[in-house]
Amino acid sequence: MTNALFQPMQLGNLTLKNRIVMPPMTRSRATQPGNIANDMMAQYYAQRATAGLIIAEGTQISEMGQGYAWTPGIYSQEQIAGWKKVTDAVHAKGGAIFAQLWHVGRVTHPDNIGGQQPISSSALKAENVKVFIDNGTDAPGFVDVVEPREMTKQDITDVVAEYRQAALNAVEAGFDGIELHAANGYLINQFIDSEANNRTDEYGGSIDNRLRFLGEVVEAMTDAIGHDRVGVRLAPFTSLNGTVDKTPIETYTAAAVLLNKLNVVYMHIAEVDWDDAPETPTEFKEAIRDAFKGTIIYAGRYNTEKADQALLSGLANMISFGRPFVANPDLPTRIKHGYPLAQHDPNTLFGGAEQGLTDYPKYQA
Repeated sequence: MTNALFQPMQLGNLTLKNRIVMPPMTRSRATQPGNIANDMMAQYYAQRATAGLIIAEGTQISEMGQGYAWTPGIYSQEQIAGWKKVTDAVHAKGGAIFAQLWHVGRVTHPDNIGGQQPISSSALKAENVKVFIDNGTDAPGFVDVVEPREMTKQDITDVVAEYRQAALNAVEAGFDGIELHAANGYLINQFIDSEANNRTDEYGGSIDNRLRFLGEVVEAMTDAIGHDRVGVRLAPFTSLNGTVDKTPIETYTAAAVLLNKLNVVYMHIAEVDWDDAPETPTEFKEAIRDAFKGTIIYAGRYNTEKADQALLSGLANMISFGRPFVANPDLPTRIKHGYPLAQHDPNTLFGGAEQGLTDYPKYQA
């Protein structure tokens, strides 16, 4: 039944052994101070290297880009060296790994960004959104986000340059490519979605204007490391972290057209994945497939049967399985043989040490 998931495929210059993706999942275990990827993280990703592609957890491109305590960065030499341990460990196991580059924009608190005021497309506070800070214990302390300041033209230029440098840093750290995080209410999404962007210049208003920042960032990165090493993650229908778009089908179909023109290697679409969430409209998936000729990855509530159908329909080329990868390091083997899946412990997702990160066993018959 799962033959489609186990067909090899070409992604840019990479030959992937299957179509199973481990998507980016924040685990907040970077070494402090310095937000540095470490040996424990290297072990965690290496355990999961049987995925066709691993996309590592979101990694901030600058101090200002950090939204939560203990997440890794990729802007210092120490951070690059930390990630090199991770990529070496994954490659030693025959895996492929992309970095997810992340700037949270307004979804943060001054305590996470050296006391500064967050930046965003507009001076609009994300409503009912909390982030966690280091409150001096090993348990995260949740606090409300604050109002950001609207980015100036110079800020935009500076952040585009930070993304470009982060892409170069990722390649230096041994990553096979990068995924731009343009989903889930973070900075790029704050430009794209109409209700988070009230700018009156060329970065606000029309759909094309709201997609301009996305386009400039992608161009800077593909120029730096090559379009075959740059993917983009989008979340068209979610309202995570307080970003909402009035016309998501039109906006995100236009985004697919733009990303096709920019020739990125993949689009990674996060579907709404809470329990009674509506299905993504089929006509939207068809419009995306018509608009975008590269690889399309979907994530959200997929089981093996649904994943197979998505691949056989041609609407998707790869499928992400998020939470199942937390407790099932050998997930592809379990899928292939129909072995039962272990359930993860929600209490050990964020922060802490090895427990709940590297101590989940492979399946034993």
